[in-house]
Amino acid sequence: MTATVVRQPREPRTEASGERLPGAWGLGLRRGALEIKQFFRQRDQVVFTFAFPVVFLFLFASIFRDDVQGAGITASQLYVPAMMAAGIMSTSFQSLGISIAIERDEKVLRRLRGTPMPPAAYFLGKIWLVLVTGLLETAILLGVGTTLYDVELPSDGGRWFDFAWIFVLGLTACALLGIAISSVPKSGKSASSVVVLPFLVLQFISGVYIAVDTIPDWMLNIGALFPLKWMCQGLRGVFLPESARVLEQTGGWEYGRVALVLGAWCVGGLLLCLLTFRWKNRRDG
Repeated sequence: MTATVVRQPREPRTEASGERLPGAWGLGLRRGALEIKQFFRQRDQVVFTFAFPVVFLFLFASIFRDDVQGAGITASQLYVPAMMAAGIMSTSFQSLGISIAIERDEKVLRRLRGTPMPPAAYFLGKIWLVLVTGLLETAILLGVGTTLYDVELPSDGGRWFDFAWIFVLGLTACALLGIAISSVPKSGKSASSVVVLPFLVLQFISGVYIAVDTIPDWMLNIGALFPLKWMCQGLRGVFLPESARVLEQTGGWEYGRVALVLGAWCVGGLLLCLLTFRWKNRRDG
């Protein structure tokens, strides 16, 4: 007589078996670590991302070296906070707008959507990536500015606090806009053209490459509708002396308006993401 062996089914790894499944926050941290690893494994991308604003800072600061009349600073010093703002937008808006469009085109997003991973974890991973790269980019530019162009670090906690909230609000607003614009390109191949063009235009009309007092008011008013102009203005207020405020359109740093516009774009960018984000291309149905 043969004994019958009954195999007990293996318990699934759920809360019923006493093991808690990781939540969106925990999965977001893991996803962020993966995104950061993948980023730093692509050496050419790392070099281009961090070197691009530094090279432009060196070029413009070397070409325009004279003192800015009545501002108590040199033109080189004026470019440092502006390039920092552009670097923040580059590592968030431009980076996410292009990379997510490519991942959608290669059906990476579609495969991720079919896994048990909460959608929020994917976006948290991207936010961790832009936070790390944004901090590194800013630190590099600040190091170059203080070493080569005599930009002085803030000596009081108030200015560092201003830097912190401008950085966080600006990075968040630009990251959300990057996620939103990633749905515009029809394919991954066209993503660079679609994303880089508006970013390039904004840099010229927001006081990155050209001093604010030489840009026509109507261009500045258009630039004032977007975050980059306000990040530039806020960071100039943090890292430049008070005498430099005469160069601004209204003659002041306007921290209240900077916070208002950046905060509004955080809310507006989130709404745009919720309304426009797609996990697959239009042609996939």
